[in-house]
Amino acid sequence: MFRPVKTKKVYEEIVEQIKTLISEGKLQPGDKLPSERELSERFNVSRASVREAFSALEIIGVITIHPGEGSFVRQVSVEGMLESLNFFLQVEFDDIMQLLEVRKILEVEIAGLAAVRATPLDIEAMQAALNDMVKAINSGDIGDAADAAFHYAIIHAAHNPILNTVMNPISEIMTQAYRASRQKLYLVPNMPETLYKSHYGIYEAVVAKDSKLAVKRMREHLVMVEEAMLELKRGGLVSLKKFDNTVAEHKINKDFGFPS
Repeated sequence: MFRPVKTKKVYEEIVEQIKTLISEGKLQPGDKLPSERELSERFNVSRASVREAFSALEIIGVITIHPGEGSFVRQVSVEGMLESLNFFLQVEFDDIMQLLEVRKILEVEIAGLAAVRATPLDIEAMQAALNDMVKAINSGDIGDAADAAFHYAIIHAAHNPILNTVMNPISEIMTQAYRASRQKLYLVPNMPETLYKSHYGIYEAVVAKDSKLAVKRMREHLVMVEEAMLELKRGGLVSLKKFDNTVAEHKINKDFGFPS
């Protein structure tokens, strides 16, 4: 029923395939979708890409995601589904800094909640995203899907439906608007490894259930990205020396990862 994905925008192709199956009646309202692991094998893509597609489908009202139970097709008209997705994917922002500002206001405190409320399944989702980051680093990919998946996992781990509803579209729009700029950012020597270590530091704090540390590290991470993006925007060279203290305690080999 599913076919391997061959496209640069992997999650969009997954979304289109699932939409098509719904419009053809092969997936009905109430049907449970296969797990992320199963779909990643069927589509021949990473679990992070499937997770990103699920998040997009949830945002536009095509599926509902119940932690611990699975993802289910919602009752939705094909016309409404197409219109929502078309609008969603065409939104662009000229100033990425405004999006980062919003994320600093909300996502920093969300990390603190995640440290208190994260379940073993949430931790597993973070581990999977970190694994995909390592794979992206080693393959030379910019790793935007893995980055987005990690932040989605943090947001979901806060277990606040309202925050989840607010943050998912912000994070998705950020991923879309940030993609071109991220390519430039990844040209900065050692930036991929630095970003990985910064994400891993957040993960450590969440696993330790240290809310204050999770808040601190998420703030440092977003400030680091913001400052680097500002330097690129101004046409300057990004130096990672100013960020050394932020990630100094994370001596992680770039081949480090978690079991799939």
